[in-house]
Amino acid sequence: MSTREELAQGLTRARERTLQLVDFDDTELRRQYDPLMSPLVWDLAHIGQQEELWLLRDGNPDRPGMLAPEVDRLYDAFVHSRASRVELPLLPPADARSYCATIRDKALDRLDSISDEPDATFPFGLVISHENQHDETMLQALNLRSGPPLLDRGTALPAGRAGVAGTSVLVPCGPFVLGVDAVSEPHSLDNERPAHVVDVADFRIGRVPVTNAEWRQFIDDGGYNQPQWWSERGWAHRQQAGLVAPQFWNPDGQTRTRFGHIEDIPADEPVQHVTYFEAEAYAAWAGARLPTEIEWEKACAWDPTAGTRRRFPWGTSEPTAALANLGGDARRPAPVGAYPAGASAYGAEQMLGDVWEWTTSPLRPWPGFTPMIYERYSQPFFEGNGAGDYKVLRGGSWAVSADILRPSFRNWDHPIRRQIFSGVRLAWDVN
Repeated sequence: MSTREELAQGLTRARERTLQLVDFDDTELRRQYDPLMSPLVWDLAHIGQQEELWLLRDGNPDRPGMLAPEVDRLYDAFVHSRASRVELPLLPPADARSYCATIRDKALDRLDSISDEPDATFPFGLVISHENQHDETMLQALNLRSGPPLLDRGTALPAGRAGVAGTSVLVPCGPFVLGVDAVSEPHSLDNERPAHVVDVADFRIGRVPVTNAEWRQFIDDGGYNQPQWWSERGWAHRQQAGLVAPQFWNPDGQTRTRFGHIEDIPADEPVQHVTYFEAEAYAAWAGARLPTEIEWEKACAWDPTAGTRRRFPWGTSEPTAALANLGGDARRPAPVGAYPAGASAYGAEQMLGDVWEWTTSPLRPWPGFTPMIYERYSQPFFEGNGAGDYKVLRGGSWAVSADILRPSFRNWDHPIRRQIFSGVRLAWDVN
């Protein structure tokens, strides 16, 4: 199969998923479930607008497109905050769907006319990544929605294994290759490049993410009421926001609300919907720390025996339902120990999928960073560029498409955010 055929399939999979997430009436699509999130109809038209910009307008916002300039500007995420988008004169849902369909037809025609060379195909990979990332954002919005459920409880997941929660694996010291390049990963994003060698001291990392049962012990031990476990900023935020448990846990401490469904909190499932500050406090309480993103990537991707990176934690084979929980159909993380075949060379499991994992690292460029065609993807968010305070998350979540996730993929968010599908994996120094 050619690269162009693979891209066409990726575009189709992303669009099918998008349309499932907006398969509601017009009133629903115009609702804003929370000031943190856009109305779904904004995301829908923005997906089409960005596809047109990068595939049909060659990334030039001054080049005329299908939308009138004043309408086109409505979908510039740097101009209009999420909280303000519900007040904008957005395209009606029917018009947004029609616009997206027309742009897609034109994009596929253009795909037929290009070569399989990375420079030609990269913008299509960027569009696939962008649409899939917005699909995850729309799932975050739907999870914040009040009222009767719109989505089902999700598909079945494999059973976990006893005895893995709370255990760790050793990652010995030594150099490894951090990041990727256009040869190994032609559709990787600019902040993942270039590949370069770094040296890392010995450390241990959790075999699996922290579970709900482990987090409940933190709560029961008064972890949310003891400032000794919290950073100064974290404690101030905990007090101001009134944090007492992960988001979506109900006051009874035994149930949660997930996409409108009330259910028991599964003890062996990775905890999710926690802020960086909560993750940091839990780690201190547990006698551990959070990993750096460099440590995380080494534990995930490096094969010390072969002396090379693995494309995925388990090797070169593409992700499947037997290796990782990805794609969004499950609507939740899998129990810890559910994917032993997906372990990294060091024995760390569930490093791709399930929950995004907070690291201690601020978002910084790798040495030799070069912005890609979409210059505003990473650069404005780097530490010191005035965009604010971000921490890097690694590993993806159950909501991320397998089409776009790599061990080198870097996500970032404010340390106070927890509507994202965020969890925790611990690390320890080795003396």
